[in-house]
Amino acid sequence: MDFSIASILALDGITNGAIYALLALATVLVFAVTRVIFIPQGEFVTFGALTLAMLQMGQVPGTAWFLLVLAGVTAATDAWHGLRRGQSHARTVRRVLGTLAYPVAICALVFWAAPQKFPMWVQALLTLALVTPFGGLIYRLAYESLADATVLVLLIVSVGVHFALTGLGLYYFGAEGFRNPSFWNDRFNLGPVTLSGQALIIFVASLTLIVMLWLFFERSLHGKALRATAVNRLGARLMGISSQSAGRLTFTLAAFIGALSGLLIGPTTTVFYDSGFLIGLKGFVAAVFAGLSSYPLALVGAMAVGLLEAFGSFWASSFKEVIVFGSIIPVLLWRSLRDPHGEEH
Repeated sequence: MDFSIASILALDGITNGAIYALLALATVLVFAVTRVIFIPQGEFVTFGALTLAMLQMGQVPGTAWFLLVLAGVTAATDAWHGLRRGQSHARTVRRVLGTLAYPVAICALVFWAAPQKFPMWVQALLTLALVTPFGGLIYRLAYESLADATVLVLLIVSVGVHFALTGLGLYYFGAEGFRNPSFWNDRFNLGPVTLSGQALIIFVASLTLIVMLWLFFERSLHGKALRATAVNRLGARLMGISSQSAGRLTFTLAAFIGALSGLLIGPTTTVFYDSGFLIGLKGFVAAVFAGLSSYPLALVGAMAVGLLEAFGSFWASSFKEVIVFGSIIPVLLWRSLRDPHGEEH
């Protein structure tokens, strides 16, 4: 291996690592606030990439119908709980309408806009607007009532949600894979390395989102509330911070990050209905490097995963996944020896 090949592999690894960094940040965020190891994070990536592919073909994406169904089930659940708790009919109706308003509005917009074949950046915004609400709705249906359950129970629920979303992805998108066009087709020569416009967009978008998340957590009231919930759930609740609102906002942010990652990765690889699992799992490996607690270490872990994958595919392409996922074993052993802990009660 000479310097030029190493440079190309390093660029490829850093490009993929930027995507894994976003997913790792989402995984750390969800676990810190809700204690949920969110296995289905990769499904948001798949939904984002395939929704844009459907819009590119002028078709209404299956995610629009899925969002309507999910919102309808959530609204019915809200109505049922409201009636059981003896809430007034007016309050129950307001809550149901609040649940349905945005999903119905954005789906109506997508039904109208899909055949128009708007520019790609408009379709990307529609995709983000369509996939982002999935996070809060999934939290309300699957996790909100189990907020005080053990981590093991929440993990089992996550596995079930993953299989459900994968099956629904097959139903709504089919088994055929799609590869989206690049947002920017120009190329730039940097010595032995050729930097594509799409790779540059990935770097800029990832860095921008990371900075925005930092500003959100440091400067905004909602961000500080999430930080307080992550540090001490009971203390935050005693200070008037709703753990339900924190969970919904956290899952909404995770869905947005996943959908954006799908838009960024769609032009670089063919995405199938089940591709999100491996992509999300690599983000999870990066998050484990950080102990599911540190955002800076999650970034470092993501870059390490990307570089391991790139160089592993060069030296032993058949075992690149084994190399990436096997790297988690020494990290877990080191963390187990460094931070021993008792069983959860």
